[in-house]
Amino acid sequence: MAVPKRKMSRANTRARRSQWKADAPALVKTVENGKVTYSLPHRAKVVTDSAGTELFLEYKGRKVADI
Repeated sequence: MAVPKRKMSRANTRARRSQWKADAPALVKTVENGKVTYSLPHRAKVVTDSAGTELFLEYKGRKVADI
């Protein structure tokens, strides 16, 4: 295992850590029944009825799981 010869300075440590950033998720815009929705790609979507009750999960137009 590699062992550093010298202690890394606080400034260098913080500069290195500052490069770790979270990426903004890429959203996909879809239009359903005249309503625009944004969702994450490759993820199941929650299907709701007119009252807003969650019914099941859907992926690529197919039912994949009950809630």
